[in-house]
Amino acid sequence: MLKDDIEKSLEVLQAGGLILYPTDTIWGIGCDATNPEAVEKVFKLKGRDAGKSLIVLLDSDNKLERYVQEVPALAYDLIEFAEKPLTVIYSGARNLAPNLIHADGSVGIRVAKHDFCQKLIQRFRKPIVSTSANISGEKSPANFAEVSDAIIQGVDYVVEYGQDDNTQNAPSTIMKLEPDGKFVFIRR
Repeated sequence: MLKDDIEKSLEVLQAGGLILYPTDTIWGIGCDATNPEAVEKVFKLKGRDAGKSLIVLLDSDNKLERYVQEVPALAYDLIEFAEKPLTVIYSGARNLAPNLIHADGSVGIRVAKHDFCQKLIQRFRKPIVSTSANISGEKSPANFAEVSDAIIQGVDYVVEYGQDDNTQNAPSTIMKLEPDGKFVFIRR
């Protein structure tokens, strides 16, 4: 099942479509983070203001420098030693869909430590968007059973892997990290 889900997800991502998939936090809506048309589809499905940023997932911290102009050395320690999933907001985003980058030039990136996400991103060879699988303003689903029909019907592929896991998952910790190493927590 995992292999089939990855193959089908790859086809959808490469075609500019949306997937509904499990992450190291909550279920997410995903797309190719370098494709502005795909990113726009996410904003429309969620009914989300395009001024609000979306998170990007990578499979490894050694890929950060492809998408961030100057990665503070502290970032690598934070990622390695974080006890729960950590999204870091970096200044100087690059090589991503322009509508994914915040007006101040920043982007939130999480290195996913989840089997499905790791394998999918490795195979896709690009970052993927990860935003909570809910309509903007509604409660984020803690597991697949809480995902609304509107979201399920609005994506191009729903991953089967992990649907039966009823763990009450939570969103990631979010911190903004400046190039000089100063940081502030946005969400704990």
